[in-house]
This record gives sequence, C-alpha cells and structure tokens, in this order.
Amino acid sequence: MSQNRYSDAERAAIYRAIYERRDMRHFLPGPIATEVLYRLLDAAHHAPSVGFMQPWRFIRISCPELRKAIHALVEQERIRTAQALDERADEFMKLKVEGILECPEVLVAALCEQREQHVFGRRTLPEMDLASLACAIQNMWLAARAEGLGLGWVSMFEPEALKALLNMPEDSQPFAVLCLGHVDKFYAKPMLEQEHWAKRKDLKDLLFENVWNTPCR
Repeated sequence: MSQNRYSDAERAAIYRAIYERRDMRHFLPGPIATEVLYRLLDAAHHAPSVGFMQPWRFIRISCPELRKAIHALVEQERIRTAQALDERADEFMKLKVEGILECPEVLVAALCEQREQHVFGRRTLPEMDLASLACAIQNMWLAARAEGLGLGWVSMFEPEALKALLNMPEDSQPFAVLCLGHVDKFYAKPMLEQEHWAKRKDLKDLLFENVWNTPCR
C-alpha cells in the first residue's frame, strides 16, 4: 500500500464526486456565496496544463441583458443542431439542453490569446491548450458537486458570435458556457441516458492492449 494513499473516507469522497457528477440543466433560484464561487474558480485554476501555460480564462456574466443575448445564441444553435440531426430532430427538441436563464451564475470558459507563444508540449499537439482548459472545467465540476452545486456545460453556440458579444481578443476562443447553481436533486444517471438519447459504453470495449482493437487481458 502506498504511503501517499488517502484515508478510506477521503478516497470514498473523491470517487463519489466523480460518479455523482452530472451535466445539470435544472436549477433553483438563490445566489451562490461569493467565497464558494471563488473556491470553485480556484479549483479550476489548479488544474494541470501542458507546459504550465494555464490557458484558461473565465468571464463571469453578471449583466442580465448579456445573459439573454448568450441564451439567444444558444437557442439559434439548438435549432440548427436539430436540423442537422434529421430523423432525431423532434426527439432532440424535447431535450432541455441548457439552464442559462435559470441558474444564478453563468461563466464563459475560454482559451487565452497569444497561445502560439507556448510551444512546450504543443509543437505536435497544439490542441493540448484545449485539453488543459477541459481539465480546469472538470476540476470545477467535481468541486461543485462536492459543494452540492450543479454545473452544466453548454457548447451550442457560434464561437465567433460569442467572441464578438464578449469583446474577446481575435486569437482567443470561447469553448463553454457554464451554468452553475443550486439544484433540487442530482440526476440519478446522466440526463441523456435517462432520456434514452444514448447509453454508457462498456469499459472493456474501449480498453485495448498494445495495439488498436486488441482487447486488454
């Protein structure tokens, strides 16, 4: 047993947050305490990043009119997505895909400008900046679950339109609209699984050994 191992209770809490984390769409009214919000942002800021570039930027949306404008962008993309889904369009339109107007906090997670200056770890895989941002969002997600708060990741928007709306630098990039707030309860399963949109794959079908498509023993 490793001497660096957490206690049983600490390990159980970490795994519980991982397994009970949900992409939330339904929120209750009521503000989030400032110190809690900043704990979540600090958790995000302590994510790993390639070359320690820390490419994440978070924009807190406190203006009600700006929130409505973001919601309008998401609604436009929701309709376009439905059109692209063909035979599943009606099924898709019945899904609740965001809670932008209901949640107490909206944050836009973005990649910073001038990322081309960061070569360490990105020379052959420049998209590692996005992987780093995803790690930051996951940190916030797990911390939010531990705090009893729900978080929903909304990716349905035209990036250039959102960038213009937020007056972002040309070489920056918005990647997520994050809805954060109190919830009545967490979904027992991922919402899209509950709604029979998709189901979780079996891990053994995704795990290979040595070469592609060779099952792991």
